[in-house]
Amino acid sequence: MPWVRLHAVKDYLDMVLILEKFPKLKLNFNIVPALLDAILDYTENGYHDIHSELTVSDTENLTDEEKAFILNNFFSSKYETMIYRSENYKELYQKRFAKDVAAIEDFSAQEFSDLMALFNLVWIDPVHFERYPRLQELWEKQNGYTQQDRVEIIDIQKQIIREIIPAYKKYIQTGRIELTTSPYYHSILPILIDVKSSTKNVITIEGLPQSLGMLDDAKYQIKSGLDRIEEVFGVRPKGMWPPELCLGPKTLNLLAKEGIEWTISDEGVLANSINFDFIRDFKGNLNDPYHLLKVYSYETKEKEIDIIFRDRSIPNLINFEYAGINSQMAAGDLYEKIKMIQNKLLVSPDETHLLTIASDCENCWENYQNDGRDFLENIYSMIENDETLETVLISDYIREDKHKKSLKKIFSGSWIDKTFQFWIGEPEKNKAWAYLKKTKDDFDNYVKENSSNPNINKAKRELLIAEGSDWFWWYGEPNNSGQDFVFDYMFRERLKNVYIILGINYPEYLDKTLITTIEVPFRHPKRNITPRMDGLNRSSDDWYNSGSLSMLDGPVFRENKNVDKINFGCDKDNIYFRLHVNKGSGEISFVDRINQFYIYTRNASRVGDRAYIRLISKTDNPYPILLEKFEHELALTLVKDTLYPPRLTAVLHPNMWTLDNPEGITIVYEDVIDVCIPFDKLGIEPGETVEFFMANTDSGVKNTYIPQEILLSMTRVLRT
Repeated sequence: MPWVRLHAVKDYLDMVLILEKFPKLKLNFNIVPALLDAILDYTENGYHDIHSELTVSDTENLTDEEKAFILNNFFSSKYETMIYRSENYKELYQKRFAKDVAAIEDFSAQEFSDLMALFNLVWIDPVHFERYPRLQELWEKQNGYTQQDRVEIIDIQKQIIREIIPAYKKYIQTGRIELTTSPYYHSILPILIDVKSSTKNVITIEGLPQSLGMLDDAKYQIKSGLDRIEEVFGVRPKGMWPPELCLGPKTLNLLAKEGIEWTISDEGVLANSINFDFIRDFKGNLNDPYHLLKVYSYETKEKEIDIIFRDRSIPNLINFEYAGINSQMAAGDLYEKIKMIQNKLLVSPDETHLLTIASDCENCWENYQNDGRDFLENIYSMIENDETLETVLISDYIREDKHKKSLKKIFSGSWIDKTFQFWIGEPEKNKAWAYLKKTKDDFDNYVKENSSNPNINKAKRELLIAEGSDWFWWYGEPNNSGQDFVFDYMFRERLKNVYIILGINYPEYLDKTLITTIEVPFRHPKRNITPRMDGLNRSSDDWYNSGSLSMLDGPVFRENKNVDKINFGCDKDNIYFRLHVNKGSGEISFVDRINQFYIYTRNASRVGDRAYIRLISKTDNPYPILLEKFEHELALTLVKDTLYPPRLTAVLHPNMWTLDNPEGITIVYEDVIDVCIPFDKLGIEPGETVEFFMANTDSGVKNTYIPQEILLSMTRVLRT
C-alpha cells in the first residue's frame, strides 16, 4: 500500500518545516515505530510499494492485470482538492467513471503514463513545489509524461522522505518539538491486556476468546516502541499516545512500569472517570472547561503517571468542518473558541491551563485547499501574536505545573463512544481475534519445543504486526474502506507467515476470507426493479439489482456521517431510492439531529429551464457538482426519528424555483428511507434519461454530496 509514502510527501515534513516561519511556536508529534520503519524502508532499503513500482515501469509493457490495477487505484485522490486541480487528471477521471466498467483498451499507453504521473504529483504538498523547482516544471507539463518523468517524480518523493528524520532531529535538539510514541505496531493495549474487561460495554461477544494471553506482547510493544524511537532520534519519549486513546487501569499500570511519565486520552474517558458531564452549547463550546484543562495524576501499582485529556470538539472541527470553510475564517473561528475557553477560566484559581488539541492530523489535510497550509499559517499566526497564549511542549508543562489534580479512578474506554466496540465485539472482528489467538497459541507452543529455531523472532514480528488496531477497525461494521478485502487478505497473510516462517503447516481456514460480504463501493443498476416501499431492511432482496453507492470511511472516524449508502433503480413508471441512514450508537446519535436530504434531478435528454441548487456552501471553493443546474428538488426532513412529508420544488424560470405538488410521491421510514417518484412528476418520458445526485445537510448547510464528482443517471424504459 502506498499511504506511508504519499503521506510522507504530503504531510510529515511540511508540518514540522512550518516552524521556520513561527519562531515562538512549539509543537508535539507522535510517531508510531512501525511508521518510522516504513519511512526508513523507502530511504535506506530501496523499498517500492506496488504503486511506485508501477509508476516507474514502462507503460508499453504493462500487463492487462497491471492496467486494471492502475485504473482501480490511481484515482485514490480527493476529487475537489486534488483531482480537480488538474484538467487532464479530471478528464481521465471522468473517462474512467463514465460507465460501470471502463475497459483497459479505452486508455492509451500515454494516458496510463499521465495518470500515474498526476496521481503521484497531486499527493505532494504544494510547499515542496517551491522547494524543488523541477517538481513545478513536471506539474506544469500536465500531459505527455515519459517514463523518465515518472522516475524523476518518485526520486524527488524519496528525497523529500529522506529529509523527514533529520528535520525532526533538528527541532528536537532546539527544543521546538517533543516526540511521543505508541506501541510498536499500534495495538489496542486494553484489549491485549485484558479482553474480558474490554468487552463490558460491548453488545456482541459471541465467538470471542475469554483470554488472549497477550500481556507479554503488550509489554513488548510498549518497550520496543520506546527503544526504536530512542535509537533513531537519540531521545527516549517521556509520553506515550495510546492507539485510539484507549486507556484503562491495567494499561496505565503497564505504561508506568515501562517508565512512561505521561499519557493522553479523550474527554469522554475523563467524563466517566470523574462523573462529570462536559456540557456544550449549540455551537459546541464547553460551558465549564476547567476540569478538561487540568493535568491529572494517577497512582498505579508501580508509580504515579500523569494524564492529559483532549478537547474532542476542536479536532472534529479541524478534521471535518474547517476544510469546507475559507481558511482565514476557519482559523478565526478556532481562535475565537480558544479565547472563549480562556475567558471562562479568568476566575479560575490556577495560574495556567492546558488546552490539548490532539488529533490524527495526517488524514485531514487532503480535504483542505493547499493541503491545509493556509489554515495552519493563519491559526499559528493568531496564537503567536497573542501574548496571553503560548504553545508548549507537554513534558515541560507537566513538569512545571503546580495545579495537578489526583485521579482516583480511570474509566476503560476509547475516544469513540467511550468503548472499544469499533475493534471488538462484532462477529467479523471477533473471528479475527479468535484467529489471532489461535496463531499466538500455536506460536507459543512451538517455541517451547523449538527454542533454537533462528526464525522465531522473524515469525514473532508477523504476529505482532497482526495485533495492530487497523485490521480490526476495518473488519465488520460500521466502517467500510472500499478495500476491506485487501485488509482481510493482508491480515490472514500475516498469520499464515507465522507458520510458514517456522516451517509448519498453517490452518486451512486462513485461506478463506473473514468478510461475509464484499461490497463494491459503486455499481450501476443491473436491471429494472419494482421494490416494496416499506422502509425495512428485510426487503433488501427487492433491491438486489439496483445501483448502489457506498459512503466510504476514512481512517479518521466521522461522527456526523448521516448516510452509509444509497440504492437507486427504476421501472417503466417510477424511479426508486433507498437511503441507509447512519443512526450511530451511544452518544454518537443520528436521530438527535435535524437531518435534511435533497434529491436533485434533471432531464438529460432535452434541455429546458434549469436552476442552481439552493443549499448554503461554507466555502468559496464549492464542489464542482454544484456548478450544475437542475429541474426538480425533492426535500426530505428527518427530525428525532420522524420523517416529515416531502417537499417538491420545480424550476419556474432559469434560476428560479417554485413549489410543486408532491402528490404521487411515496416516502417510508423504518430502518431505512424508501422513496418512490413517478417519472411523470420529473418530466421524464419513456426512453429519456434522468440525471441526479443527493445532498445531505444540517439546517440547510451542506454536510455531504452523494456523489461529489459526477452525476448519476438512469433511463426510463420504453413501454412495450
